[in-house]
Amino acid sequence: MHRTDRAPLLALLCLPLLAAAAHAQRAVPAVLTGIDVIAAEGAGILEGRKVGLITNHTGRTWDGKRTIDVLRSTKGIELVALFSPEHGLQGALDREGIAHGTDEATGLKVWSLYGETRKPTKPMLEGLDTLVFDIQDIGCRFYTYVSTMGLALEAAAEHGLQFVVLDRPNPIDGVHMAGPVLDPGKESFVGHHTIPLRHGMTAGELMRMLVGEKGIKVDAKLVPCRGWTRSMTFDRTGLPWVNPSPNMRNLTQALLYPGIGVIEGTNVSVGRGTDTPFEVVGAPWIDGIALAAALRAAELPGVTFVPVRFTPSSSKHEKKECGGVQIAVTDWQTFEPVITGIALACALRDLFGSDWKHDKLDWLLRDQAALDAFLAGKDARTIERGWKQELDVFRMRRKPFLVYE
Repeated sequence: MHRTDRAPLLALLCLPLLAAAAHAQRAVPAVLTGIDVIAAEGAGILEGRKVGLITNHTGRTWDGKRTIDVLRSTKGIELVALFSPEHGLQGALDREGIAHGTDEATGLKVWSLYGETRKPTKPMLEGLDTLVFDIQDIGCRFYTYVSTMGLALEAAAEHGLQFVVLDRPNPIDGVHMAGPVLDPGKESFVGHHTIPLRHGMTAGELMRMLVGEKGIKVDAKLVPCRGWTRSMTFDRTGLPWVNPSPNMRNLTQALLYPGIGVIEGTNVSVGRGTDTPFEVVGAPWIDGIALAAALRAAELPGVTFVPVRFTPSSSKHEKKECGGVQIAVTDWQTFEPVITGIALACALRDLFGSDWKHDKLDWLLRDQAALDAFLAGKDARTIERGWKQELDVFRMRRKPFLVYE
């Protein structure tokens, strides 16, 4: 064989080495999550602990390793059991009543916290001395992963377990807060604590608030993110996006959710069963041209509205053609998702009051003063002024529990 004939063969033999070199030089993101810290530095505060891990498909390191596998392979940590939230361990189930199961890769028991119970029970906690929480939240009060965390925190206190949060960024930033604060006494699985619709906190910070404000007697610890600052939205972290749930498919939808999600209990489609959940709103009886014109006339910052027609394949108005609007965010810096959602509710009330059933608006709103103002026919900015004082109080309440600058 001639020297020139060997060149292609040598190139093929070198490919694995070149791939390994490229992987070794792979750029590290600007932000590291709690599990990234454990993966890089070892067990840390989990040294010697028997762990039950509350997680799902979002529990991963920046380079894609499951938190399950990292904890299982980390010296000094004994991973005993797994717990899954709404949508299950793989984040693919969009229904009630998720059963217990087994993680195929490890053989570990997976206790469902979205089935027979939503709070870990004594039999589930057998053999554990620590509960660890690692799930990506999206910064909205009624997104249920933080409710799962809150109930598990209470269970840890009741059964004498340590509770540890492996923190993750708030993807829609940690600065902006908006919406009414949940009324005391209206707590539920879609509103675990008296916080606003958009709270501007991480899961770890919310854990600290729950411990402090509810007086929960528990050994609670936090492995914070590194490199995250409050002004960062998820696109600036360098971390890969993983859909937190089946209908939360991009960062725009996460930003829209605290506002558009508020009307989900009513008889309109918010885009479930389409390719763009929370980016479109409609119903068979909506005149999209009229709705878009009314919303544009409200001159809401950082957003515009386009008349559309769409047919959801599932959920509200399944297989029925709907008129409505596409919500297009034009400026992330000025866009206000909550006031946009309230303005949308007001437009539906004023234009389609005979067809739109708003009796379940308070399912997620959970604020009587805001509801009363809405029912009295007030406009969105007037309704917003009514919650300003309670939001200012919340801004002060949260200060002692913040971790990041």
